[in-house]
Amino acid sequence: MTETYFDGATAQPPHPAARDAYAAALSEGWAGPGRLYTLGRRSRMLLDAARQSAAASLGVSPDEVTFTSSGTQAVHAGILGVIAGRSEPGPLVYGAVEHSSVLHAAQWFDSRGRAARGGSASVPVDRFGRVDADPLAGVEDASVLAIQSANHEVGTRQPIAAIAANLGGVPLVCDAAASLPWEPVPEGWSVLAASARKWGGLSGAGILVVRKGTRWRNPFPGEDSSIREAIGEVDVPAAVAAAASLRAVVSEREELSKRARALTEQIREHIAETIPEVELPGDPVDRLPHIVTFSCLGVDGEVLLTELNRAGFAVSSGSACASTRLRPSHVLQAMGVLSHGNVRVSLHRETTEEEVERFLEVLPGIVEGIRRLSR
Repeated sequence: MTETYFDGATAQPPHPAARDAYAAALSEGWAGPGRLYTLGRRSRMLLDAARQSAAASLGVSPDEVTFTSSGTQAVHAGILGVIAGRSEPGPLVYGAVEHSSVLHAAQWFDSRGRAARGGSASVPVDRFGRVDADPLAGVEDASVLAIQSANHEVGTRQPIAAIAANLGGVPLVCDAAASLPWEPVPEGWSVLAASARKWGGLSGAGILVVRKGTRWRNPFPGEDSSIREAIGEVDVPAAVAAAASLRAVVSEREELSKRARALTEQIREHIAETIPEVELPGDPVDRLPHIVTFSCLGVDGEVLLTELNRAGFAVSSGSACASTRLRPSHVLQAMGVLSHGNVRVSLHRETTEEEVERFLEVLPGIVEGIRRLSR
């Protein structure tokens, strides 16, 4: 049976531009870019060109861009580096529906007890999964605010521009991994983190952007150094592939976003009409175009995931950033909605209407079959 891939929010299929760029860079960019011999200099030239390309796609300066080994590394380095740059760190404030990488950074920060005025503080969200536009009310002495551009699991956009207007100088670290392949990131952030595999780059590459004027210091073991030296050795071919695919995606994302939104609207409407006792969390309008999450009352998420896989559909369940553990979603729990029996369907640029229609044909029967057996 041909498997239909509906987990594009975890990783997009490699973009043709990434494949071509990686193959071309592999023969010239495998040596260490920090070395002075010829092979090292060739790698450095490729890396510098990739940085310039990524900067152009993001609308920033090349010297603000650093390639990392993953989106998680970019998030950790961004948040903890900004805190380390403060002489007297205050609380790390973050949204309750952030990716697990942010939650882990907060736990690590708390365990070290560095904050002069408290540890981390979680900002609640409404039923759509959105934080208030003034998330620092009562936490004005924060060192950093970490808010995603949009949620990885339900797609709800966060009011980044409105939040930035209320910060009063507190740096905003924005995890843009979920939204970057589909739409520009609103202005106002100080640090941006993203993962290349979200837009069809390869695993092993992320991007960290630290805007000029944002204080950053190496928070990891080792000597204090520049951000690029602190991040460590870069997989140059993967960085080249990330930059090439990002450039391609930015040029085509308006058309792809329009098509994906039409398909997810079809999914949302069909599920609401054909499956009893179902909840579709997240903002129905102000959301990313490619994500649909639904929760079925009385249905075990792991069983539903297994049955869909048997029918030929690759989807995710449980917390979107910890689906291998199939824990109840911390995102849905923070929103106060049904957190069991949930499935996230996330499209990618190659998803077809025929694949969506086939999914919608079999889904109601699968849900009903599970419910019947569990009675």
